Amino acid sequence: MKKINIKNDLSLSRIIQGFWRLDGWNFSTGDLVRFMNECIARGVTTFDTAEIYAGTLCEMLMGDAFRKEPQLRKKIELVTKTGIFQQPVDGEMFGYYNTTYDRIQRSCRESLKRLAVDDVDLYLIHREDPCFDPWETARALEDLQKAGLVREIGVSNFDPFKFDALNKATGGKLVTDQIEWNPVCFEHFNSGMMDYLTVNKIHPMIWSPLAGGKLFSDSGELYRKALRKISQVAERHNAAPETIVYAWLLYHPVGALPLSGSKKLDRLDLALKALDVRLEHYEWYEIYTASGQQTLR
Repeated sequence: MKKINIKNDLSLSRIIQGFWRLDGWNFSTGDLVRFMNECIARGVTTFDTAEIYAGTLCEMLMGDAFRKEPQLRKKIELVTKTGIFQQPVDGEMFGYYNTTYDRIQRSCRESLKRLAVDDVDLYLIHREDPCFDPWETARALEDLQKAGLVREIGVSNFDPFKFDALNKATGGKLVTDQIEWNPVCFEHFNSGMMDYLTVNKIHPMIWSPLAGGKLFSDSGELYRKALRKISQVAERHNAAPETIVYAWLLYHPVGALPLSGSKKLDRLDLALKALDVRLEHYEWYEIYTASGQQTLR
């Protein structure tokens, strides 16, 4: 599979396997090892997780797999994230963000321990923090790099203003913004983030490319309109609608890296088939405008 070079000697697979819902897959450690090896055999070598996923359980389950088969770590690029936390307050769990120096340093070391690895290839700030000091956050990330605990650094879900602030504070070291994008979600087009990434040649990772499956199961009008057009385009290319969505994401010049979050290998295969689909330029715009949210001026 073609890889995308995001910085120096670090390249990520064009399709990434996500482990957000790993805790619900009901995999044994052996099952997970086999699944990981099947991904690698397909050229999907970049694995994505985060400390907040299932309250750190997803990292722990992946760590069990790496302990069972240590050679796996050498075959993949490992991504994890920090910044989202929960605190019991008055008998209820309260969610908040923390991107202070001490919390980032602590979180990274805790993630490495859970994952049973010495380092990660890419470490992301998970959400844009309204109370973050970009200089303090930058110092934490750069010190992790100096310590050899993370190779490259980036963010997730940032708007262009906070991305630019942290990127300046790190001296331009951010290599990605993991963002939500699909045929019914255009937040980062409308914020200017996509333009920022494209002009600066920064490749975004894309989560929820199929709108969490809602494109194919939700009765909402936006989803229905988008799926009608996607299905028409799919018929022209003799491809599955899911494949066309991935092809649409891959077509954009920003060089996006979509995540597949399913435990089913046949779902991953549908994403991989998109690498061989070449949309017509007008078809990209058909899907862009299909839901009715985006119009051309």
